[in-house]
Amino acid sequence: MKDNKMQSSSPGPASQENKMGTMAIAPLLAGMAVPMMISMLVQALYNIVDSVFVARISQDALNAVSLAFPLQNLMIAVGGGTGVGMNALLSRSLGEKRQDQADQAANTGIFVFFLSAVIFGVCGFLLARPFFLAQTDIASIVEYGTDYARICLGLSIGIFSQFCFERLLQSTGRTVYSMITQLIGAVINIILDPILIFGLFGFPRLEVAGAAVATVFGQIVAALIGLWMNLRFNKDIHIRLRAIRPDRAVAREIYRVGLPSIIMQSIGSVMTFGMNQILIGFTDTATAVFGAYFKLQSFIFMPVFGLNNGMVPIISYNYGAARLDRVRKTFQLTAATATVIMVIGCAAFNLIPGVLLGFFSPSAEMLSIGTVALRVISYSFLLAGFDIIAGSVCQAIGNPVHTLICSVCRQLVALLPSAWLLARTGILDLVWFCFPISELVSLVLSILFLRKTMRAAEAKLAGNG
Repeated sequence: MKDNKMQSSSPGPASQENKMGTMAIAPLLAGMAVPMMISMLVQALYNIVDSVFVARISQDALNAVSLAFPLQNLMIAVGGGTGVGMNALLSRSLGEKRQDQADQAANTGIFVFFLSAVIFGVCGFLLARPFFLAQTDIASIVEYGTDYARICLGLSIGIFSQFCFERLLQSTGRTVYSMITQLIGAVINIILDPILIFGLFGFPRLEVAGAAVATVFGQIVAALIGLWMNLRFNKDIHIRLRAIRPDRAVAREIYRVGLPSIIMQSIGSVMTFGMNQILIGFTDTATAVFGAYFKLQSFIFMPVFGLNNGMVPIISYNYGAARLDRVRKTFQLTAATATVIMVIGCAAFNLIPGVLLGFFSPSAEMLSIGTVALRVISYSFLLAGFDIIAGSVCQAIGNPVHTLICSVCRQLVALLPSAWLLARTGILDLVWFCFPISELVSLVLSILFLRKTMRAAEAKLAGNG
């Protein structure tokens, strides 16, 4: 593997400054984040559509998709975390006027995304069935889940390529183009879901496997469009086939920032797997409820993640340009907006839980368990918005370890142990309180780490000045 030393001694030639360093924060954040929030909402829509159609097959089919979520989340963790590291390096390099380093970040990023897809493809074919057998001995769930996971992981080149080319557009402020790619992929998925699941218009009835095929096909089309848009419209970076190769120094910097994000979201897979094991000890209906909750909460969290993704390049760029006043203003506006979104989500989960669960063709038992679950878990939303944004600020300016510690404490130190302890009471309704408990722990840590990170940034920039 070639070990090129990253260029860091002197800025490149002066060029017209990117809008992230000049535009007023409110319209800049709106322009960056709103397209991404819209595309994330559509992403959430097609995620839930999968489960809505699958639930019409049977509760076992819904359970299979729910139990597969940790594997999907692991792919999202690697793709999202790699994207965070690539975006932070690329945006910071542009802010510092280092074009060569920005191009290295983009081309090396493409290589590591491709490598990730190869690894997941192999693991999907080999480990899908053992993964489901470790969770349940219900044959239909194992068969449905194995088919679903093998397709989603085996053809993960779609999701990783989509992540890569969308993040390159986002990192240079071209979020409208990123939105277009996500919308096209989502619409394709939504259209193909019922056709392939139920065998409409002469297509074979693939059931749960059909949902996986629709998802992967949408991702591949979106990735191809994203590649074309980068080549055609993204003038801030230069993608070259001969430059798409391993570079240790660049990859190390990408993962220095991105690895904590990967670990954090991977911890989410461990948490989900653990929660499924705790809940299935009560009834398999509880795991169906948990799966339905994750689909529903994406309508609240996805817009916040879109807002967050719009914020990160702005924070990184202005930190690289030594403009901490713009960093602070961006964080304050983003955190306030995220909190408002979460308050709305909490209200919806409390006021209309039955309506929300109705999308999944629930049994009376699922409706009874789910109503309590949605209401209790939703109280954690009130704190989660601030926690998400604060953690990403730490990552964007190069202090990802704080965010990692916070995530580990929230999900492994607080959430799973408290869920296990509450389950010892034998009362399922109490188990859901592990979510607000863990988010309270996260809030305390987020405040402490954010203050420490900002003070260190101020000291560093003052020293450089």
